[in-house]
Amino acid sequence: MTTLTTTTAEYGWRPDEVSFAAEDVVPAALVLQTSTVAGDVDGDEPSLHVPFIVDAGETGTGAVYKAEGAALADEEPDLDEVLVHTKKLTRLATVSSEQFRKEPTAAQISRSFARDLVRKADFDYFGSASNPTGLLHATGITHAPEPVAGSLDVLIDLLAELEVKGAEPSAIVLDPKSWATLRKFKTGTDYNSTLLGAGTEDAQARLLSLPVKRSRFLPANTGMVIDRAQIASAVGPVRVAQSEHAAFSSDSIVIRATWRFGWNLVRPERIGQFTVADEAGS
Repeated sequence: MTTLTTTTAEYGWRPDEVSFAAEDVVPAALVLQTSTVAGDVDGDEPSLHVPFIVDAGETGTGAVYKAEGAALADEEPDLDEVLVHTKKLTRLATVSSEQFRKEPTAAQISRSFARDLVRKADFDYFGSASNPTGLLHATGITHAPEPVAGSLDVLIDLLAELEVKGAEPSAIVLDPKSWATLRKFKTGTDYNSTLLGAGTEDAQARLLSLPVKRSRFLPANTGMVIDRAQIASAVGPVRVAQSEHAAFSSDSIVIRATWRFGWNLVRPERIGQFTVADEAGS
């Protein structure tokens, strides 16, 4: 009796598809660096339910002192949740069999796919108008009242306001030009020394004790203060597949990559947004 196995079955019964952890393939994606990955869902309709508690002390009395023997007041916290819907990000390319067999081709295509996935993911993470809404368009986030210009005072005040609202900021995200502008702030009018130091040997970019992450997908002169605990995300694996049958008539290989992810804000008031005055206006 012969046993059917994947080693002897025809290709159509054992297609090549590989799943990779997103952290291994697209580690630079800011949704991975600045949110809390709460799970994974597969499909446009299903959603990830992320429960959270609104403390009684935030909306009511909360904890109180009582005298010995006195009756305790009953006050339940509010149970709430946010829904995280996902979208599937895709990339497809067709390469001739001859080209695909050239040694560097497959590896270089894989790297190109990864860059494309990160590029689109970061753009939507900040700028998507809906489904899901990008951080820049989210309702209820805390805005700095004026641009950061010449000093860090406005940013310091924004961080303080976020902390008063219960945030624990974990990172600052800036567009590259805003970071360059901040690096040029001087210690005084008649000084050439910069407020943030020379920065020629920074092991990690930091600002006000927080790590700085730069993204070219933020609009110019824009920055955000992130508390990753307040951004829930659903992130699936990066799935890669190749087929020699889809383009059989042209003797070519079709390569496909897909990645499903989404996010939502738990407490948007704990996320901050600010602008940086350009050098001409500072």
